[in-house]
Amino acid sequence: MLRTIDSREALAIGIEAARSRTLQWLAAQQVPGAPKGCMRISAHHDPARWPGVLLPGTYNGILCLDLLGGLGSWSAAEREALAYWLEESRLPDGRFRIAGMADADVFKKPDHHETWGYIDFHVSNYTLGAIEALTPERRPELEFILPFLDRLTLGHWLSLRDLRDPWQEGNNIVNLASFLLLLRKNQPGSADAVNRALQQLFAWHDRLREPTTGFWGVGQLSDATRRLHAFAGSMHNFHLWYHENRPLEGQDRAVDYCLSLPPRIDSACIDVDAVDVLIHGWHLLDYRRNEIEAWLAALLPELLAFQNPDGGFCDIRQGLRRQDGWVRGYEEPQGLSNTFATWFRWIAIAMIADTLWPGRWRWNFRRMIGIGYRMADWNRTP
Repeated sequence: MLRTIDSREALAIGIEAARSRTLQWLAAQQVPGAPKGCMRISAHHDPARWPGVLLPGTYNGILCLDLLGGLGSWSAAEREALAYWLEESRLPDGRFRIAGMADADVFKKPDHHETWGYIDFHVSNYTLGAIEALTPERRPELEFILPFLDRLTLGHWLSLRDLRDPWQEGNNIVNLASFLLLLRKNQPGSADAVNRALQQLFAWHDRLREPTTGFWGVGQLSDATRRLHAFAGSMHNFHLWYHENRPLEGQDRAVDYCLSLPPRIDSACIDVDAVDVLIHGWHLLDYRRNEIEAWLAALLPELLAFQNPDGGFCDIRQGLRRQDGWVRGYEEPQGLSNTFATWFRWIAIAMIADTLWPGRWRWNFRRMIGIGYRMADWNRTP
């Protein structure tokens, strides 16, 4: 007699099949002649024309591979070789930069210093995350973050955060915080200075949080798009509370907002942001747990169905995709499987799976705060 497979078990089988297809797709992005794990960002990417794009292609791909458990069979020599390759993109002060980016081709803000600050922080966070996944014992170069240990320097930097664009500033803040935490971990003598800087960050947030939503951002009470952007930016900031085991004011209201969103495909960023808020809310609060589970269970088949036939995932289906901030640089059609979207989609799938089927699979979530981080010890108390 054939065994009937219920819908929940069918979803679990679908996760396993999707994982296998993605691992095959990631392997197909390998650049011939380069260290193992050096990847094109997509099948569209021509490394000869755009060699710099191998950096984001690789750090996204490695972080995805690590999440899925695909680094387990790598030798120490293979890990070291790719870590050395990644470090070739490191500037003298420890920041990482994509080769080929030039002043005339980048934009995030009218202030060029702010533009480069955003881009360098973003690229550095993900590259350092990939290096840590490959070689956890490796000590990063963090000279560039030392000025932020000064109270006046950090205060001035915080005064320049523009909460009319909380999504962008959420990235700035979580990246800065991730580097401070790396500094504390790798240079124990800096712990007191880092902790003072973190307290300054918490105080800044406490002053500016919108109490009715729990988010940061201007205009979010009167405009749905502004509130969406406030949510998307704020979930990055939340990671600092999770990592430092502090009660997060307004976390229940953040859960309420995410549950008000339809459980259907949006962009890779928005989808993982909502899942991140909900799974942390499920674990850390005794609040609307049945509704959270139902929302996650409704989104999961949508995510699995969004996988491309080649085994990767895209961000959205229409338009052009560019590297964040590189407005006149590499671009490719949306809808193609790429390592950025594949990793982000798998973070959402893995977070859902780990909540609905705790312990069934081992997922290697990021150790550094930022996209892909998940609080590891749910049993800690403030």
